[in-house]
Amino acid sequence: MKSFTMCGSVEHQMARRGFLGIMGGAFGLGATLPQSLTAGLSQQNKQMLVVFLSGGVSQLESWDPKPMTNTGGPFRAIPTAVPGIHISELLPKTAQHMDKLSLIRSINTRNGDHGKGAYQMQYGRNQMPGLEFPHLGAVTARSLERSDSPLPGNIRIPGGGRSRDAAYLGPRFASVGADGKPPANSTRHESLLSEADQMRHAFQRRANERFLSMRRTAETDLYTQSYEQAMQLMDRREVFDLAKEPEADHVRYGKHDFGQHCLMARRMLENDVPYVQVSHKNYDTHNENFNFHLEQLAEFDTPFSCLINDLHERGQLSSTLVVVMSEFGRTPKINVRYGRDHWGTAWSICLGGAGIQPGAVIGKTNENGTQVIDREVNHGDLFHTYLSAVGLDSSSSFNINGRELPLADPAHSPIHELIM
Repeated sequence: MKSFTMCGSVEHQMARRGFLGIMGGAFGLGATLPQSLTAGLSQQNKQMLVVFLSGGVSQLESWDPKPMTNTGGPFRAIPTAVPGIHISELLPKTAQHMDKLSLIRSINTRNGDHGKGAYQMQYGRNQMPGLEFPHLGAVTARSLERSDSPLPGNIRIPGGGRSRDAAYLGPRFASVGADGKPPANSTRHESLLSEADQMRHAFQRRANERFLSMRRTAETDLYTQSYEQAMQLMDRREVFDLAKEPEADHVRYGKHDFGQHCLMARRMLENDVPYVQVSHKNYDTHNENFNFHLEQLAEFDTPFSCLINDLHERGQLSSTLVVVMSEFGRTPKINVRYGRDHWGTAWSICLGGAGIQPGAVIGKTNENGTQVIDREVNHGDLFHTYLSAVGLDSSSSFNINGRELPLADPAHSPIHELIM
């Protein structure tokens, strides 16, 4: 069955633009963190991977099954690597890795709109007119910045070009799309000899230095930095070339788009990118919910379990937070089209690695999943939890031109019992 997006909303689409456009402005004037917060971050070497299941994955067909109830649907709940924890039979390979992961089954975001829900989960706040906040990826990239790396700190897979999701942190930390190929126009043109190219760059640097000696501003520093980082990135363009991965890994992950995107995510994490986000689409199942989840989660299960296993075996999972999220869940009530509609009242996510206690379950829904009955949390609490799991003080602030702006919504706090 070929999946489609029922709502057809713009949030389910991703534009493709030229990659090299990031170089001139991707490294914008940013904020500064308090010294107490930045101290030791380079030694921590923490990273974050988010897998966003766009459209609203059903918690009842994934992380919080309710078989044999009036809302449960046709699928069984199966045991996992953690005694007592069961997830949907649609995720048999992921079930084998639940000893490395945890579940939050008590999310109530009080929202059923795609755009607003996606914003809540990725920005940790409610969307409000006239206010711009940085995306989770921008906050992470800024907070865990590798100052000596030419690679962008906030990678979006798939995609092209640079987004405008960093708000006051500046374009340097905005997300940059990657599609498994080296950036366009990132090699020396064959008509240009190496010696001539070196002379050209030497002249450029002398001109920059002369101008800076007479009229140095933040903008000129930004230009010089962008130029040098673009030069360094050209030397590491192969990092973005998914063809460099062994053929056996391409087969193991699956040669469909999501499998290749997960393999690309592994490659980005291995090259020390602080934040990587992968999207998997078509979970907006207003009709034929069970058939679509049978297909979609089968496509998700193998590459995701491969990625978790590889990160674990390579020693990266202990420093990499992995979060599987969506903009909301699906209604417990099955509609007349055998679908489930939008539902932000009682749903779930999966996460693990870094500072997350493995094999835990936070919160609980009632017998048929219609309401949270234990440890209700929302998007603000989750945002704090993600930051805490990678070693950040989520109650701290960025200093933006002398103004303190909190990393996360101060009205909320981390799920402390989930943090090791």
